[in-house]
Amino acid sequence: MKITIASGKGGTGKSTVAANLAYTLARSCEVVLVDCDVEEPDLHLFFPASAVDVPVTTPVPEIDPARCTLCGECGKFCHFGALSVLKDRVLIFPELCHSCGGCVLVCPQGAVREVPRTVGRVACSRPLPALTLISGVLNEGEVQAPTVIKAAKMLAEGHPLTLYDASPGIACPVIETLEGSDVCVLVTESTPFGLHDLRLAAEVAERVGIPAGVVINRSDGQDEATLGFCRERGLPILMTIPFSREIAAVQNRGGLICRDLPGWEERFTGLFSEIVKIAGVSL
Repeated sequence: MKITIASGKGGTGKSTVAANLAYTLARSCEVVLVDCDVEEPDLHLFFPASAVDVPVTTPVPEIDPARCTLCGECGKFCHFGALSVLKDRVLIFPELCHSCGGCVLVCPQGAVREVPRTVGRVACSRPLPALTLISGVLNEGEVQAPTVIKAAKMLAEGHPLTLYDASPGIACPVIETLEGSDVCVLVTESTPFGLHDLRLAAEVAERVGIPAGVVINRSDGQDEATLGFCRERGLPILMTIPFSREIAAVQNRGGLICRDLPGWEERFTGLFSEIVKIAGVSL
């Protein structure tokens, strides 16, 4: 089963939920945790361990000047501005390239070929006997987050139970993370911004056809607006985590509440049971 933990906005506690759920599950079965928030991966802070890095590359064009006639077809085709054909040369801006391969196809002289360019890496570690952590890391200044996410997910393929920690928001990296998932856990907080972005995230999950449920984090007991929205959209409340100084203290020191506070391992076990129900899959 593949579970994506997502949120419409940053700071809701999405990674905290993912880390605690992974730790709880790893107490009884093999689980793979994939950090798909490749611009700001942080799950390694909960699970420090030595890691093996695998580079992530993407193809970018290279021009053969002996064949190039400066006809301009490659530049006309590229809508991202990665190729600019001048009167005496072709300028390539690899940071803008989306690796579609179109420039290779349209070149009438066969002067364009693709070469690999490193845009990030995937770090693999084994912090617990039954837990594998795979973290995607996008190089600074790069824009190819989906490429790194895809590589991280590929390394997790074949495992029976995988958790994906998505990046915040609803942009392309989130869509790439959701691809192939059985269920989506939406983590929110009962604030006006939290509810606004929960609406957006819930619509994304609905449009891609993935069943979803909601975890309310940092609840102050005044969750009526969020509960009303979830009833309206048929989104089950999977768990509520209260606003608590004790919980905040554990999280601020990089701890796990399911390990460091009594009763929370059982609550995260219950969360997983609710996730399985809405996913409609058998383990």
